[in-house]
Amino acid sequence: MYPIGTIGSPADAMRVWAQVTRLAIESQMVIGLRVAGMMGVISQSPGEPFRMVAEKHAAASESLFAIARSAGRGDSADRMISAALRPYGRRTRANSRRLIRRG
Repeated sequence: MYPIGTIGSPADAMRVWAQVTRLAIESQMVIGLRVAGMMGVISQSPGEPFRMVAEKHAAASESLFAIARSAGRGDSADRMISAALRPYGRRTRANSRRLIRRG
């Protein structure tokens, strides 16, 4: 266990960077697919624009809870960041799979 706020090993820091990179790539793919759906280039469910906004609230709530739980356990900073990113990563992966299947 590391003191709160410290970074673990270099491998831990690299895992966080890999998580951020994957999240960035998947987010851009979801944004592109949603824009294409709004323009009529690909098919999109009628509720997609509402879903796009509504899911942000749930992801933010889960993220805040995850980082608070991680900090309460005394995890290192990289583990807290990873915990905070996980809810967003789950949603972007699910959205990209769903939108690719639909499009």
